[in-house]
Amino acid sequence: MYTYKYKDLALALYEALISDPFYIELLREISGGEPEKREILMRYMDYSMTEGEKYGQLTLAGDPPYGAAIWSRPLEPAIDNEKSLTKKDFIKTYMGEPALKAYSTIVSFMSEQLDTLLQDAWYLSIAGIKPTRQGQGLGANLLMKVLNETDKNGISTYLETFTPRNIRFYERMGYKITKEVSEPVTGRPYWIMVREPLR
Repeated sequence: MYTYKYKDLALALYEALISDPFYIELLREISGGEPEKREILMRYMDYSMTEGEKYGQLTLAGDPPYGAAIWSRPLEPAIDNEKSLTKKDFIKTYMGEPALKAYSTIVSFMSEQLDTLLQDAWYLSIAGIKPTRQGQGLGANLLMKVLNETDKNGISTYLETFTPRNIRFYERMGYKITKEVSEPVTGRPYWIMVREPLR
């Protein structure tokens, strides 16, 4: 039985990101209906938030929270390996072998597309605002909590998005597209976007 730490936020992220090709692929082999898929992806979102707290940074929007951004920081190889193994064990246990296979294949491919210059950058792995609260400037406030810190310390950040309509938002935040890639498992393009620190 999975125990939630951020159940309401996990639902908000589910609602914000359920149309993303990456998450659609993770759920493709789930035999149950929408309620089961929602529960499984909510577990993934909740786990990812607790993972962000432990290995990177988690920022929340609203009171009570209705959005979250999960950032990964560069880690020592042994700690990074621990993080990866723990995540894969979670996916296998709570989402199943097909989801683990899809996750591992997609993440491995996407990692190979990254410039080695990004190894010291922070990575925005997940960001989402509850759909009913989108379009109110809340996403920008959510990201600036970390971007102000990375600017101050001269650190680059990057992200990947499968969603074309998100590109303009990230460009307003200072990100630039550095690469467009066709991801073979989803069969969809995605964009790598990098933000150099503002001096």
